[in-house]
Amino acid sequence: MNEFMDGKLPANYSLTFSRKENNQSECEAVLERGGNVAAVFSSIPESYANRPTFDGDQSDLRFLDPKGVVVALKAKGKAKKDTSGFVIQS
Repeated sequence: MNEFMDGKLPANYSLTFSRKENNQSECEAVLERGGNVAAVFSSIPESYANRPTFDGDQSDLRFLDPKGVVVALKAKGKAKKDTSGFVIQS
């Protein structure tokens, strides 16, 4: 992700960092640098971690997402009952 944000990958690349239950500091660092972070929520909030959210369930075209946002994905299937911290209860 750092190489992408440093412009060291091809111009046609678009990466989104994935949040998990134990990498919040890395997520904050990516957002601080203007990158995007995907996170799973019980319901999609308007903002998270002082950043706007973008409904990632509307499309799979991540390269069209605005920059510096949390790409919010709604928990589906077994994730609806997740208690590990992976799904953010909102």
